[in-house]
Amino acid sequence: MLIAGFPAGAWGTNCYLVAPAAGEECVIIDPGHQAADVVAETVAKHRLKPVAALATHGHIDHVASVVPLCGARDIPAWIHPEDRYMLGDPEKALGRRLGDRLLGDLTLGEPDDLRELDDDTTLSLAGLEFAVAHAPGHTRGSVTFRLPARADVPQVLFTGDLLFAGSIGRTDLPGGDHPEILRSLERVCLTLEDPTVVLAGHGPQTTIGHERATNPFLRGLAAGPGADGDQPPPAPRRGM
Repeated sequence: MLIAGFPAGAWGTNCYLVAPAAGEECVIIDPGHQAADVVAETVAKHRLKPVAALATHGHIDHVASVVPLCGARDIPAWIHPEDRYMLGDPEKALGRRLGDRLLGDLTLGEPDDLRELDDDTTLSLAGLEFAVAHAPGHTRGSVTFRLPARADVPQVLFTGDLLFAGSIGRTDLPGGDHPEILRSLERVCLTLEDPTVVLAGHGPQTTIGHERATNPFLRGLAAGPGADGDQPPPAPRRGM
């Protein structure tokens, strides 16, 4: 499997291109602010053919390049219906103004082919199977995308702004809910096997096992839903 990731734009949001191998079709996950040029370079380098763009959630740092990328390559985009409104109104999603200077650098709105994600479904794209899990808390429409283990390649979970190396997503923006994100972490992340690779929306990669053992925000959740123990501290200001 080929997974090429890079931090993009003013917020350093991780964008990932995922393909069975070089020279094949690929999926773009979270094409955020100023991601289009690096996506084009990565596609050329690995001789890839994009067939879809997937959004873990609707914050502008994860979707700012969706419209130009999908338009230029005539591909569909997928987003959860709860976050769809953010594509056309990113300031409403953040509860603050982004500023005319930044907004002038963005192409707002929906791509021509926009499709809505359902929970507990599987997307068959580019010869890969992406298991979709609704994981609200950071936003109401946050989702994760999970690729099953293949041969010597471990399972991979694209977490967006749900789970980071050493941290979790912030919940102080419109649609955020701290108890809800803890339930999502229990249900979506901590039920997975320790070797599962976590590719987050910001920061370095990690594994479920490492976060289970060391992430202070998962304290009291590691034993699974309903576990006793100290509650995690308030969520940090990570992500948008």
